[in-house]
Amino acid sequence: MTNSPRFSAHPVPKSEKKPVSDTRHGITRVDDYAWMRAENWQDVFRDPSTLEPEIRSHLEAENAYQSALMADTKPLQAKLFEEMKGRIKEDDSSVPSKDGPYAYGTSFKTGGQHPRFFRTPRDGGEQTMLLDGDLEAQDKAYFSLGSADHSPDHTKLIWGVDDKGSEYYTLKVRDLETMQDNAETVSDTSGSGVWNAQSDGFYYTRVDANHRPSRLFFHKLGTSESQDRLIHEEKDPGFFLGVGGSSLDDFIFIDIHDHETSEVWLIPANDASAEPKLVAERQPGVEYSLTEGGDVFYILTNADGAKDFKIMSVPVATPERANWKEVVAHKAGRLLLGHSAYKNHLVWLERENSLPRIVIRDRQTGEEHAIAFDEEAFSLGLSGSPEYDTEVIRFSYSSMTTPTQLYDYNMRTRERSLLKTQEVPSGHNPDDYVTRRLLAPAHDGETVPVSIVYHKNTKLDGSAPALLYGYGSYGHSIPASFNTNCLSLADRGFIYAIAHIRGGKDKGYDWYENGKRLNKLNTFKDFIAASEHLVAEGFTSHDRIIAQGGSAGGMLMGAIVNMAPQNFGGIIAEVPFVDVINTMLDDTLPLTPPEWTEWGNPITSATDYSYMASYSPYDNVTAQAYPPILAVAGLTDPRVTYWEPAKWVAKLRELKTDDNPVLFRINMDAGHAGASGRFSRLEEVAYTQAFALKLVGKVEA
Repeated sequence: MTNSPRFSAHPVPKSEKKPVSDTRHGITRVDDYAWMRAENWQDVFRDPSTLEPEIRSHLEAENAYQSALMADTKPLQAKLFEEMKGRIKEDDSSVPSKDGPYAYGTSFKTGGQHPRFFRTPRDGGEQTMLLDGDLEAQDKAYFSLGSADHSPDHTKLIWGVDDKGSEYYTLKVRDLETMQDNAETVSDTSGSGVWNAQSDGFYYTRVDANHRPSRLFFHKLGTSESQDRLIHEEKDPGFFLGVGGSSLDDFIFIDIHDHETSEVWLIPANDASAEPKLVAERQPGVEYSLTEGGDVFYILTNADGAKDFKIMSVPVATPERANWKEVVAHKAGRLLLGHSAYKNHLVWLERENSLPRIVIRDRQTGEEHAIAFDEEAFSLGLSGSPEYDTEVIRFSYSSMTTPTQLYDYNMRTRERSLLKTQEVPSGHNPDDYVTRRLLAPAHDGETVPVSIVYHKNTKLDGSAPALLYGYGSYGHSIPASFNTNCLSLADRGFIYAIAHIRGGKDKGYDWYENGKRLNKLNTFKDFIAASEHLVAEGFTSHDRIIAQGGSAGGMLMGAIVNMAPQNFGGIIAEVPFVDVINTMLDDTLPLTPPEWTEWGNPITSATDYSYMASYSPYDNVTAQAYPPILAVAGLTDPRVTYWEPAKWVAKLRELKTDDNPVLFRINMDAGHAGASGRFSRLEEVAYTQAFALKLVGKVEA
């Protein structure tokens, strides 16, 4: 890759080298840029002004550099922003969901950045605004709402707020008669609470000094948080603790899990003094989750070798493992993704052959039927119902060309009612676009699904640019759903592609297992194979493929550009997890112990250390030519700390043998999710798209 004339010359930020050595398992590594990690990072998450001046100065220099190199795209960014904003119905509102005497929903106002929560009488009528996100966000550089949950008696609302981007949420309680918040607050939470049955208190998880939710408390209304009762504490730093409620408001579920093992405890929702009751003791590699079905629990689990999961039932009175009985059998290759139960029906979402469907079973007769669609690639979402005694559930459907459609579905009559179709105010004709599902041959005989969308007028002669997106970790699958933002690229001749690589669960649980830990290289090779298939099939050429991924997908970007830089014309790495070994060696960081099951533990295992060292993007930067690279990060990000991309960028500039630019843009007022507010986020998308368009010579607004 040679110097690109698309970027003008500007002084590159200088990164001082201060070598720090570390020896593990007989191997010594030298990190020249370890100084970029603030020793007081925990303080910085709470108060960004405490960042050391030397580090702040360096980050500000990086922002000045990227701003200068992207200055000529400002008109294009503005145009892209207006296009994407024009596809959003600014005063959009959800279809309210019925719960007791009311129906609850969310809405936005024209020009508003944040959601508003409202309710109406159950069968329609005047809206009552319960919480206005825009009002609460006034005069704040960053504002993120956690959940907003009404009490069982419908008189109060718990809501959470984070004003730093560091995901330390404060919970507040609002009186829905006066619409005023109580004086009492609860700090350092995960962002949500679960009401008890009496509506006079709630359960919540508190985040510890290392930003891990490890303790469950009960807060009694009218008392200070210092009096909150500790209900349960998880001592193992490798596990997260969460809390949820049942649809009948009978039980509080305490969920303890890492990425492959889970454990559930129960508390009666009407007795905050009760001691939690264990359902089944954790066993490595065994996952299970509960939903209430009257006098039984339905349990989704991979126990007994059910790799793609099965559903069991157990009496509520005796939920121990010995009493579990099979209800939906395991079927290899059919992955059960989630389940819910209602008075007369059991419902689950499954995926087979990379496509989802919803299955409904009559609990009395055992008769089953499915909701499915015929497009080549599509996405289904199952939202169910907040009520237990109902025959109507709600689901959503979309494809890469079809806007989201929201349906109510009668499980008894099998009638579906279209409630809402996503409105694209600036206009959208699905017939103007083509969506396809390709199968790319991988290095070991597997085939990698690739979902693509492009404008019908795009020439498929290899000249079209392509944006290839990937993730491939934690079993997370990227759905082939409608994305209004990618239309700006498609309208400019881009092919937008999603590589459903190993590490996700697109082709079942095996697809996940074969892309984690000691199989992680498959993830990167699959993505490279997807790029090669797009070229082989005549869709694009390698120098016109821009690869994009975020978080663990940012690690993917770092790995593939080390392994096959010649395959890509540019890289967009958002909040990229690129300093894998150093992060996994640092057990004080928020996510490190829980992540060992995903990546391996390089502290205790020489095998894990060596394998990780073979792909860790920061450790594998070499003296070779790299395409232009853009890294994006947030200063207060507790998931992927800012110093990972900062160090990676410095090392790339030090070692690469070409003159292509490496840009680093850091939001000094935000964390992992980027800017808060729906329009502020669009400005960031416009920036990354402008970078991609600049690389293929499409800078004109």
